[in-house]
Amino acid sequence: MGLFERYLTLWVALGIVAGVVLGLLAPGAFTNIATLEYAHVNLVVAVFIWMMIYPMMIQIDWSSIKDVGKKPKGLLLTLVVNWLIKPFTMAVLGVLFFKYIFAPWVTPQAASDYIAGMILLGVAPCTAMVFVWSQLVKGDANYTLVQVSVNDLVMIFAFAPLAAFLLGVTNVTVPWQTLLLSTVLYVVLPLVAGVITRQMLMRRSATAVADFTARIKPWSITGLIATVVLLFGLQARTIVAQPLVIAMIAVPLLLQTYGIFFITWIGARMLKLPHNVAGPACLIGTSNFFELAVAVAISLFGLHSGAALATVVGVLVEVPVMLSLCALLNRMEPAMPSPGKVSA
Repeated sequence: MGLFERYLTLWVALGIVAGVVLGLLAPGAFTNIATLEYAHVNLVVAVFIWMMIYPMMIQIDWSSIKDVGKKPKGLLLTLVVNWLIKPFTMAVLGVLFFKYIFAPWVTPQAASDYIAGMILLGVAPCTAMVFVWSQLVKGDANYTLVQVSVNDLVMIFAFAPLAAFLLGVTNVTVPWQTLLLSTVLYVVLPLVAGVITRQMLMRRSATAVADFTARIKPWSITGLIATVVLLFGLQARTIVAQPLVIAMIAVPLLLQTYGIFFITWIGARMLKLPHNVAGPACLIGTSNFFELAVAVAISLFGLHSGAALATVVGVLVEVPVMLSLCALLNRMEPAMPSPGKVSA
């Protein structure tokens, strides 16, 4: 394990501090970066995420993709948790904390806005970053791709009606540009690049793929740290100006994330899923498709609304929390069946 990977949590912590400091010292630079977006997808963040995903895409073996459908348990677990459990637990936690526990410190309108933002995060499971988390827990690259693809297909049909039901509104419109652009940038393009690269490498030698991915792995970690610096830099003034509000929103989000993780992990154990399938299944529901959630929050409630702020807090807590869950999953690996011994 390299220096970056061994001390990844430390680098992320330093990235958070650096992002906040730079965001306060040079707010104009981050404001300019924030304008480099299309359909609510920041193109600089997209480049960094692409750097993280590309190495994993090279590892996908298309000849093995067809075998994933023969092992449907992991896919079933992902769908049940993401669409039948996670949105509703998020709504319950939002109401519990902002209508009752935190009620003395927030106005009723602000409470409703924060709950709405949390709900939008709850109905937008991860698309892009799950490839990164899967790589960190030695997940099956082929299975992860299928999990993400199936999840995205369900999202097309389920996101709007589920969000409308939980929000109690009827005018939820899926921002198709955001959804489609994110899918193309984070799944289609790196996948195509990975397939082409893999074919070229395999023509050289049997070990060329492993050798190449090992060489470019530091770039993947660099992309992760750069993403952290940028996200916290973009929100530095908000973090400093509203620390109490951000802390209050973070509490139920943290409980939701860890709660969903353990629900999925227990389900994976009951289904006897191997670690390389259980890992991605646990992580795809605990992380969020934040571009989609932020875009919908802005369109429904406004750029400066509490709902938009809540989705941004979801972005800020995701990376450090997901790193802790990746570390936890790796420690739990001995408790899971080994790959190949059970059907996934």
